[in-house]
Amino acid sequence: MAEFSMQLNEDQKTFQDWVHGFARDVVRPAAAEWDEREETPWPIIEEAAKVGIYSTDFIFSNFSDPTGLSMPIALEEMCWGDAGIAMAIFGTSLAVAGIAANGTPEQAMEWIPQCYGSPGDLKLAAFGVSEPDAGSDVSSLRTRAVYDAAKDEWVLNGVKTWITNGGIANIHVIVASVDPELGSRGQASFVIPDGTPGIRMGQKFKKMGIRASHTAEVILEDCRIPGSCLLGGKEKLDEKLARVREGKKAQTNAAMATFEATRPAVGAQALGIARAAYEYSLEYAKERKQFGRAIIENQAIAFKLAKMKTDIDASRLLVWRAANMAATKVPFTAGEGSMSKWFAGETAVRVTEEAIQILGGYGYVREYPVERWHRDSKIYTIFEGTSEIQQLVIARAISGIHIK
Repeated sequence: MAEFSMQLNEDQKTFQDWVHGFARDVVRPAAAEWDEREETPWPIIEEAAKVGIYSTDFIFSNFSDPTGLSMPIALEEMCWGDAGIAMAIFGTSLAVAGIAANGTPEQAMEWIPQCYGSPGDLKLAAFGVSEPDAGSDVSSLRTRAVYDAAKDEWVLNGVKTWITNGGIANIHVIVASVDPELGSRGQASFVIPDGTPGIRMGQKFKKMGIRASHTAEVILEDCRIPGSCLLGGKEKLDEKLARVREGKKAQTNAAMATFEATRPAVGAQALGIARAAYEYSLEYAKERKQFGRAIIENQAIAFKLAKMKTDIDASRLLVWRAANMAATKVPFTAGEGSMSKWFAGETAVRVTEEAIQILGGYGYVREYPVERWHRDSKIYTIFEGTSEIQQLVIARAISGIHIK
């Protein structure tokens, strides 16, 4: 196991300071504007590309960090700036994780750079799993991928929903069923290249929070892609399907392989929102005076802040532990990845709600940022597995029983 410490080394501190500076100087000042506009913040993504945060090199260097801490550090700092803008910048990385988890090394080298483009020629990527009738239940996906052997092509049909960058992305990574009778064990991931006919954007959603991040339906109608766009290759897929049909356990599930890798990262995003709300409300409580003294001198307020800080630090411990375990290939025997995402997501909701309470009426108006942080926080108990699903994963892991 790589050396792991809660005390960051000098390189990690320098990296943290660099990302924090971008979040402080570029992201946070633009947050309210893009939240109101509910549009993809292209100028901010362009700035991130210019400094190297939105790039293939950034992702590769962070994913290859032997401690696993670089990506959680970056995500916490960026979401401290603004979660909606951070999601617009890092939404592409979910598709990248899908390619890295399910593709061959050659496919990763081919497709991942195309997910980002370059400054002045930005590209986006999207990862599509959820469907109108299949959210947490990924075994019920209806999107079909049928192989046309005569042309060595896959034909995809279906509807994906709640997709970050959906329909506006240059590269879509889509999880589809190749054998519906096998449920989640009969699924595979496919790359749909830029300009492919048969894929289009459906409804764009107007959301409660993270509104600078584009979320939409993706509609696939006789979408034909080359056989080489099957992540992992057909030989590997055929071998997996044969094992499943023989009653043997499939080694991986296309969607779950991606989510397992990203859950600590999602927890880190929630952590950043919580920390922003805590820091803001702490300073407010020290400056705001009522009945002749600062409101932090009242136990009711002081104890709220004490719990907020404790839960934030506990969240970071869980996130960093899970990220380090993932990086060092230590199995999540007790659902540690789900623990980090569940606890941090719930913490973000509680902390931002308490921040509103501390600010009182000021916390409820858009002139102050805490109401936006509260709106942003709620999605972290829902997407990439609801809080209930995370508890189910943990319960199954610790009991060895397939709890339903």
